Amino acid sequence: MANTEMDTERALRDLGVHEDTLTGAEKASLDEQGFVVLGGMFSPAQAAAFRRRTEELAAQEGEEAGKEAQQEKGVIRLADLINKDPIFEYCFTHARLLAAARRVLGPSFRVDSLNARFSLPGDGHQALHADWGSEDPAEWEAVRQGRYFGMNSLWLLDPFTPENGATRVVPGTHRSGGVPRDEMADLFAPHPRELLLLAPAGTVVAFNSHLWHGGTLNRTGDLRRVLHMAYVPRHRKQLTNQRQHLRPETSRRLTPQMKCLLDV
Repeated sequence: MANTEMDTERALRDLGVHEDTLTGAEKASLDEQGFVVLGGMFSPAQAAAFRRRTEELAAQEGEEAGKEAQQEKGVIRLADLINKDPIFEYCFTHARLLAAARRVLGPSFRVDSLNARFSLPGDGHQALHADWGSEDPAEWEAVRQGRYFGMNSLWLLDPFTPENGATRVVPGTHRSGGVPRDEMADLFAPHPRELLLLAPAGTVVAFNSHLWHGGTLNRTGDLRRVLHMAYVPRHRKQLTNQRQHLRPETSRRLTPQMKCLLDV
């Protein structure tokens, strides 16, 4: 399959993405608030399987865990998960998530990365940030005009609660064409318009990569576990270059539609 815009549309149709895959309210939330909460995206058994496999990988990789993308004090990070178990194929091919990516990015996009971030007890608080930035003023102007350069998502392997480090978001900031530093001297402080994403395990929160957000402090005695599944426009650089990282054994099990989404 050639990697063209038409082929991406075909892959999306084959994977069950249609105009009504998201409701009108879900589309409006993505457009206006910059995020949408998608309930019941995976089962308790799947959540347990994701937790078990990611914890196995973290133990195996030790101090190397997350080095393919990012390491961070106070959390366990994992990267390049698509290569590490077929269980994760479910994440980047889910029709509702792909419909959200199409809503934000248009029909021509590809996988950016699939990573994990587990906040350790007593840690994990992040500065308010967006998952995109640029030195090009023209790109910032494009954002203000409604052209976006990424969509990320949170796959809640544990419930998000006020105590365990749930992610905070500032609704509507994806359209600001700015960064949190424009409004705040202390990026770790609460934002006056922020809200906490509280939801059960099995929920996926799809969000515009320009939305201001950040993990909060995990005040419990357990990990707070989440997967990050992200997409970018097809012409943009991937965080995990799938062509460079793709293992032969991974390639052999991928369908043409999966290969199209990965752009391999």
